[in-house]
Amino acid sequence: MSGIPHDHYEPKTKIEKWLHSRLPIVGLLYDTLFIPTPKNLNWMWIWGIVLTFCLVLQIVTGIVLAMHYTPHADMAFASLEHIMRDVNGGHMLRYLHANGASLFFFAVYIHIFRGLYYGSYKAPREVTWIVGMLIYLAMMATGFMGYVLPWGQMSFWGATVITGLFGAIPLIGEPIQTWLLGGPAVDNATLNRFFSLHYLLPFVIAGLVVVHIWAFHSTGNNNPTGVDVRRGSKAEAEKDTLPFWPYFVMKDLFALSLILLIFFAVVGFMPNYLGHPDNYIEANPLATPAHIVPEWYYLPFYAILRAFTSDVWVVMFAGWITGGIVDAKFFGVLAMFGAIFVMVLVPWLDTSSVRSGRYRPMFKWWFALLAIDFVVLMWCGAQPAEPPYSTIALIGSAYWFAYFLVILPLLGVIEKPTAQPDTIEDDFKAHYGKTGGSADATPAE
Repeated sequence: MSGIPHDHYEPKTKIEKWLHSRLPIVGLLYDTLFIPTPKNLNWMWIWGIVLTFCLVLQIVTGIVLAMHYTPHADMAFASLEHIMRDVNGGHMLRYLHANGASLFFFAVYIHIFRGLYYGSYKAPREVTWIVGMLIYLAMMATGFMGYVLPWGQMSFWGATVITGLFGAIPLIGEPIQTWLLGGPAVDNATLNRFFSLHYLLPFVIAGLVVVHIWAFHSTGNNNPTGVDVRRGSKAEAEKDTLPFWPYFVMKDLFALSLILLIFFAVVGFMPNYLGHPDNYIEANPLATPAHIVPEWYYLPFYAILRAFTSDVWVVMFAGWITGGIVDAKFFGVLAMFGAIFVMVLVPWLDTSSVRSGRYRPMFKWWFALLAIDFVVLMWCGAQPAEPPYSTIALIGSAYWFAYFLVILPLLGVIEKPTAQPDTIEDDFKAHYGKTGGSADATPAE
């Protein structure tokens, strides 16, 4: 577990010793629950428990919904209506599952942007960050396949558009698309494949979450200062940390309860607010919706996908260099996946020696623009692919790549950071004076 000095689990009874010598699961749980945690963690560190709740909620509700769902093109839509109307509590299960996906992505975006701001990707936490991004990619795949299952108009045509992206890959694109769909077009074989993968991937995500938690328990948790916990001795480490239980567990549970109040209010009073009305029309391959829109959590990357049209100079240049192999559609696919890939590379793109954005005055402004840019791209993704929305999306896409590939590397060279505290204890005392051992001592910055 963590390299921070602390007390480890010591079995006392014969049964405990017998079990610990054969399967040290109790010791692992103990070390997880009582791991020394930086005592200056603020409220941006509560999203881990929200994400854990969402994962459990999605798996449990998904298993029950799968018991009543029929993955067949002729019966999927009707089976969903059966769940909504005839299954006891079926409508609530379906709304919890659908809105739970939105809460899942809302929490993961805050979790990612918190990591980007406080430098949680910097050494020695690069592997933790990469595993986190793998979880995010698995979430995107799971969410997309789940969106197809209701077999409404938006489900069918969303699947047609997104799977069509694979066909844009030169030479191998069409065979991959056919293999993914199970045929030449979105049909019953596609629905069966997506249902199977949608059921399987949450368990893959759960496994990656265990690895993610294991990884940051091995390196220690980051904190708002970016300053590491002192590891010279247990006494020094205790000045910078508090046990995860009860201090941070109770704080996380309090935050989770407030978030769930809002979540259940949405589920109870406005469950379809984030959905699309066209998805309550059964899929019709002969009637294309006027405007195909994915779920809100895909919109920023959907905007990037559509931003690079054939009249954009960088697309024309790429086509000229490659002899026409890279056309606008393929370039859009590369840009969409590249927008995620640059986040994976951020541990090596950020050249600053200072971990936390709190002590980087220039970085704060550029990061704020990145957060605004993400919201603007989300808005553009929901608009028609025409001026002025396409122009705004192109500008937003350009800034997204410029931030990671140009601005971050340059800031590490030209920026002059402000003074950092020497220890976590110093930062803690700056917020709370000399009340170092208070149970509620966690800054709200």
